[in-house]
Amino acid sequence: MPWMSPLARIRDALAGQRARDKDLRNLVSNLPYEGLDKWKQPNRHFRNNGIKTTKYSVLFFIPMNLFEQFHRLANLYFVGLAILNFVPVVQAFEPEVALIPICVILALTAIKDAWEDFRRYKSDKKLNRLPCFVYSSKEKCFVEKRWKDVRVGDFVKVESNDIVPADLLLLYTSDPNGVCHIETANLDGETNLKQRRAVPGVCITVSNTDILLIIHAVIRTGCLGFSHPDLVLKQHLVYLKGHETKAMLNNNGPRYKRSRLERRLNIDVIFCILLLFTMCIIGSLGHYLWLESMPSVPLYLVPQTDGHLDTPSLSSFYKFFSMIILLQVLIPISLYVSIELVKIGQIYFITNDLDLYDEETDATIQCKALNITEDLGQIQYIFSDKTGTLTENKMVFRRCSIMGREYPHKENECVRRALKMYIYKIKILMFTKSLPPNQQETEVILDQKLLRQIRGTEKIDAYQDFFLALAICNTVVVSMATAKRLRVSARLTAEFQQTNQSNPLDTLSSLVRRAGSWTRLRAPITSETSANDLTTQGQSVNQTGGQTCSLHVPPQGTAPAVPAGKLCYEAESPDEAALVHTAKAYGFVLMSRTPDSVTVQLPSGAQLRFEVLDTLSFDSNRKRMSVLVRHPISKQCILYTKGADYAIMELLETPYGEKQQKAIASDTQQHLDCYAKEGLRTLCIAKKVLCDGEYESWAVQRQHALAAMDNREQLIMDSAVQIETNLCLLGATGVEDRLQDSVPDTVMTLREAGIQVWVLTGDKPETAVNIGYACRLLEQDDLVINMSCKRNSPCIPRYSEDPRNVDTTPDISLVIDGRTLTMLMSPDLRDRFVDLARHCRSVLCCRVTPLQKSEVVKLIREKLKVMTLAVGDGANDVNMIQAADIGVGISGQEGMQAVMASDFAISRFKHLKKLLLVHGHWCYSRLANMIIYFFYKNAANVNLLFWYQFFCGFTANAMIDHWLMIFFNLLFTSVPPIMFGIMDKDVSAEMLLGLPELYRTGQGKGEYSFFTFWISMLDAFYQSLVAFFIPYFTYRGSDIDIYAFGTPLNTISLFTILLHLSIEIKAWTIVHVFIILGSVTLYFIVTLAYGVRYLNYSGYWTLQAQMVDPMFYLVCLISTVIALLPRYLFHVLKNSITCSPIVEARHLDTLEPSTRDQWIKEWRSFRGRVQDKTSDVSSVSYADPKASLASLSYSSNGYIRSSDSNKTIGAL
Repeated sequence: MPWMSPLARIRDALAGQRARDKDLRNLVSNLPYEGLDKWKQPNRHFRNNGIKTTKYSVLFFIPMNLFEQFHRLANLYFVGLAILNFVPVVQAFEPEVALIPICVILALTAIKDAWEDFRRYKSDKKLNRLPCFVYSSKEKCFVEKRWKDVRVGDFVKVESNDIVPADLLLLYTSDPNGVCHIETANLDGETNLKQRRAVPGVCITVSNTDILLIIHAVIRTGCLGFSHPDLVLKQHLVYLKGHETKAMLNNNGPRYKRSRLERRLNIDVIFCILLLFTMCIIGSLGHYLWLESMPSVPLYLVPQTDGHLDTPSLSSFYKFFSMIILLQVLIPISLYVSIELVKIGQIYFITNDLDLYDEETDATIQCKALNITEDLGQIQYIFSDKTGTLTENKMVFRRCSIMGREYPHKENECVRRALKMYIYKIKILMFTKSLPPNQQETEVILDQKLLRQIRGTEKIDAYQDFFLALAICNTVVVSMATAKRLRVSARLTAEFQQTNQSNPLDTLSSLVRRAGSWTRLRAPITSETSANDLTTQGQSVNQTGGQTCSLHVPPQGTAPAVPAGKLCYEAESPDEAALVHTAKAYGFVLMSRTPDSVTVQLPSGAQLRFEVLDTLSFDSNRKRMSVLVRHPISKQCILYTKGADYAIMELLETPYGEKQQKAIASDTQQHLDCYAKEGLRTLCIAKKVLCDGEYESWAVQRQHALAAMDNREQLIMDSAVQIETNLCLLGATGVEDRLQDSVPDTVMTLREAGIQVWVLTGDKPETAVNIGYACRLLEQDDLVINMSCKRNSPCIPRYSEDPRNVDTTPDISLVIDGRTLTMLMSPDLRDRFVDLARHCRSVLCCRVTPLQKSEVVKLIREKLKVMTLAVGDGANDVNMIQAADIGVGISGQEGMQAVMASDFAISRFKHLKKLLLVHGHWCYSRLANMIIYFFYKNAANVNLLFWYQFFCGFTANAMIDHWLMIFFNLLFTSVPPIMFGIMDKDVSAEMLLGLPELYRTGQGKGEYSFFTFWISMLDAFYQSLVAFFIPYFTYRGSDIDIYAFGTPLNTISLFTILLHLSIEIKAWTIVHVFIILGSVTLYFIVTLAYGVRYLNYSGYWTLQAQMVDPMFYLVCLISTVIALLPRYLFHVLKNSITCSPIVEARHLDTLEPSTRDQWIKEWRSFRGRVQDKTSDVSSVSYADPKASLASLSYSSNGYIRSSDSNKTIGAL
């Protein structure tokens, strides 16, 4: 490296900073400068590609970690007290001893932080050492380098399914059009493929080994990358690396949430501080009164070197600070570290629970928020998405309507059910738990009537237009099945998913294809149906590559260029995939897609190549997408559109006397309503033929919108709306999104646990209501209130309890659409809406936007002051997940955005049941009891020192050695409460799942409340009084010294505290026994060894002398029994006279499993008989204010009564 002056280095560094800060980045290829010194490299100013997510370095770890820890006020408080102890006038005991507790706490926290940072370092190291291929001008080929060695200006080759090492500028691909597709799931969680094009005219391939050098390029900062299975070679120019990439710039670090228990803990810490100051004030005043009561200066008050003696008032002022130092243990210094250790243990048990493991996705629960596990046991409201959360989000084509005629595809449903039963039997025979998930979802059995209709014509009519729209109007990417895209989730677990060719389950694909034969055998043979037709009707199509039905015999000598069975479709959503595979089943096969064209193979075998003129992407405002193509035969410009029914129906051309078109629209709407009632997801398909002049005029406006700099998104949407008018309706589709396993049972169990379940979905009300009944969110005996107001003044009934109809009022469920919800979210109606919803057992919100979801969660959380949980699986659920107290993401079919934004990630909705009812209950109960015990333990121990001050003139002296005082909290009593918080179980998991009502004990204030805190503190004061005064009256008048007096006090305190914990432990294990006995043994060993070693210690051989005195054992025994007697009697009375549900559940838990299950079954059946006394189905619909008033009758006392059941609903 050549020598450079310091001034030159500074100038070079400033120039590099200016280059990095520019929006326009000037890059030069590194190829001509390969092998030169660093200072001669043109891109030396830019940072390297290595990433560093660690917080500390080896050299500066200690100062940086201390700086981080001192952000916690408790640490500053204890450090301040330790420093204060170095002041001679307020010194309570040896200054060095005062530093030990805070140093130990800081050291333990530093070790934990160092371990976490070391794990981040190993992750960074593994990532930085990943291989990639960089072009070398010397080697004339691509050579392998590590990611961290990639530099700005390098040429990188990335192959299929490779991870992009940096932000790259795409220069060349193996695709003739210079197109590749990327998956950004690692960045934003989106699993859909995004298209990228190579920069035109920049890179030219001269030969297989030479690349035309780019000498200079001006690039605007951004992010590019790719991954596509069919593109073998892609060449990129690196222009952003390491910490300058989009992934690192968007990494804001983990979100921090404070649990309700932690907020309550901080309040109690303030109470302890006030209590401490009160005790110190008492000590200060007592010292002043003690000095004033003396007639003369006692001999043991030594004056200063100048002979001056402090006045009583000044001395009492100093003693105030000395008392703070002496009694500082009242503030639990080790509590925060203990809580963190307990939460780590709790998370370990949660993540290793096999019941929360999903074998199909090979995924277990992820705990991303380590500090809110206890909030899982206090949830009162759950807000859930529907699609992908309650349902599988694996769409299965069920029914369709074309030109007003319905084709129900009954064979598809029959075969699907038979196939499900057949595979279930196969699973039992094979002793396996799962099968390939796509076997059932991808089967399509063709409708005979629709087949004959398509075969009846050779021209492109409305029926063929319908299927062409299904095949064309989408963003599905076509690739080869042999090079299928490897998704992120599969890529991360590829080593666990190696295919076993000898697995007998591999033959199931052939069995599935034959499933149609069951229907084929039942179909009668008529003159209109030939044997070939029957064979065609019975064929099924596998979405991952099966047979394609050919409706017309292809001409001799012709064959498709690419076999349909080798095609693989990558869709943005399961809806698109289901529709494309349905078109493929009927012979309209999507063969290829490029940015400029779409090729479709017809049933006859001929292929049509449509020129793509424009694609109008789907957005949440328009609720539709369109593709504008030019027909290869007629040369017409055709706009194919698909979208929500209400978004398409209002855009149809006005019939003006065309009765046929009007009848088609009316019949199709009836079919859509029928599909929605069955819980199917509906889409409308339409088309529009444009003349060349109309298209050219629109294309000019479209280009202006795309090139606009201001208000670009609005202009683009306006241009799409402009052309999507006067559409011609082709038909509609209904696809099924089946419920996940055990969803109804989970919803019912959560409701029995006292949790209100709300479903917020964007589906239409009919579909949502049907799913609501299917998942038992809505019951047949519920009074369902449908609120759908088209005016600006919705009618909201106010609910109030009618004391005369307590046993007859049915459960109320509320169904509300997005438009009405917008009105109800106005400031003047919020309170009334919350009051109504608060009394509803379940609420179903339909047609809601992502923003409305988050607003509803915030409204309920802030108005009702309840604990909320939001669960979803898609990007539209992120706002709702972040707005709730706990966000749960489901790793489903809609990407990983919800998982990345969540606090906990699960694979199935049913996992919420055990996560909340079992782990949530345990986490809250354990941590709440441990915190209360920690406050009690410290108060009981420190009060011994306080009572002693009344007999030593409040001089802040101690009757226990300072080292033993430190060891008491750091060694003797520190581990038992931690194990108590990690392993205690008040009730078994079987009882918590069998009796969901037990979850209610943690809701609201729960076990950790103002009352339980102060009861424990009073118990601590009582036990300290017993532990102090029984030995005091026993040894009063004897000649023992203060340390001989303090030894039994310390021993009694240890026995009392540990036995108190023994009373609180609900589930004893060998670990609890070992820890408690080990603490007692450690106490005696350390105390004996400490007394032997320090010969100049005034308490030398004190414990040894006490242990040979029978009085010592008698005092310890009597004092411990009397101290614990109230606590023991309290538990006896609570467990025998006023049994809580937890206590009764523990009693049942001691029975034999068969007897216990019988008791639970009888109790649940009794509860079911009580619930069966509710009324029949009642439904009240609020179409508008007039309808809402007409549907209800008012009684003279002001109560609302249903017009059909005469049951009280509420009061206005």
